[in-house]
Amino acid sequence: MTAPRLYIYGDDDLLAGRIIDRFANALASAGGGEPLDRMDVTGALNGAGEQTARLAERLLTPVMFGGGTLAIVRNAGALTRSGEHRDRLLGAIGDLAPGNAVVIVEATRASPKGPGQKRLADAITTAGGSIARAMAPAPAGLGAWIESEARDRGLRLAPGAARALAERLGSRVTDGDVDRRYLSRVASMELDKLALRHAIDGAPITPDDVDALVAQSAPGSIWGFTDAVGDRRTDAAIVALDRLWEGTAEPVVVTVLHRRIVEMLEIGDRLGAGAKLPVAARAMGINSDFRAGKLAEQARRWTSAELAAALAGLLELDALGKGAGATMADGAQRRLAFTLWIRDHVARDGGTTTGRAAAPG
Repeated sequence: MTAPRLYIYGDDDLLAGRIIDRFANALASAGGGEPLDRMDVTGALNGAGEQTARLAERLLTPVMFGGGTLAIVRNAGALTRSGEHRDRLLGAIGDLAPGNAVVIVEATRASPKGPGQKRLADAITTAGGSIARAMAPAPAGLGAWIESEARDRGLRLAPGAARALAERLGSRVTDGDVDRRYLSRVASMELDKLALRHAIDGAPITPDDVDALVAQSAPGSIWGFTDAVGDRRTDAAIVALDRLWEGTAEPVVVTVLHRRIVEMLEIGDRLGAGAKLPVAARAMGINSDFRAGKLAEQARRWTSAELAAALAGLLELDALGKGAGATMADGAQRRLAFTLWIRDHVARDGGTTTGRAAAPG
């Protein structure tokens, strides 16, 4: 018999949803085929009292007629900040009434330590429940995941089709800050679309089909963008900006650029004054040897004057985004201003005209 308590952690939204569906189906089969009534709760700090009270009421109430309640709780950390709310939720998990069930879903990246909400995970396992991982495929493994998914659906892929689709969806982007929660879900939807291509003739899906039907949707990476700027790889920085632009607030882009340039200035000054790299890094609060080495390498690609000019250009970009001054720029103009900043300051043969980005168009 399926234990009525489950804790899921990971960063794959599609896989987490499938685990929940299998769990619900197993509970229904064990209960004679009667499906449980789903209760979806997304924890919120300002509503934690009401939410835990409703959860406790539903989960602690025995089933009289029909199916019980399957509570699916996301962002449970918001429900455990207060001792009172946490105890109420833990009590509902531990004293679950027969016929009811609960799933805690923690959206998190891979961690060797396991679930982040340890008290909740322990409450689940202590009461006989189980833990499940729902991790998104690694960039290098996305092609294999697509092939496996296609086989499960009975779809035929020609050689190279899975790799082409993976690359379209960003398998080459390996930075650690990329949000991959919905990557497999997007891949699944693209397979649905590709399946229609040969629904009548039954021919396999080819790389040409992928090129024709699947748009480039590589995820953006703040780390990849700032590294491209620091390395002075102009074209790579513009491509990375394109990927970030729709999903990242402009002030965030300005802030991370500002931080990287200031760090390059500071570490360059410290090393130029004779400080050893480990000493300079510790003084700046940098504890990673890899990051310190990368920063020092990037700083050597710039002169102090170039970094100062880049900072001045960022101030103009910030003012432009906030609507300061007489020039009011729309989204396309502001996007152009960022590209011009990269062309002016990141390119080694670029100019240092700080006023150029301030008034696009």
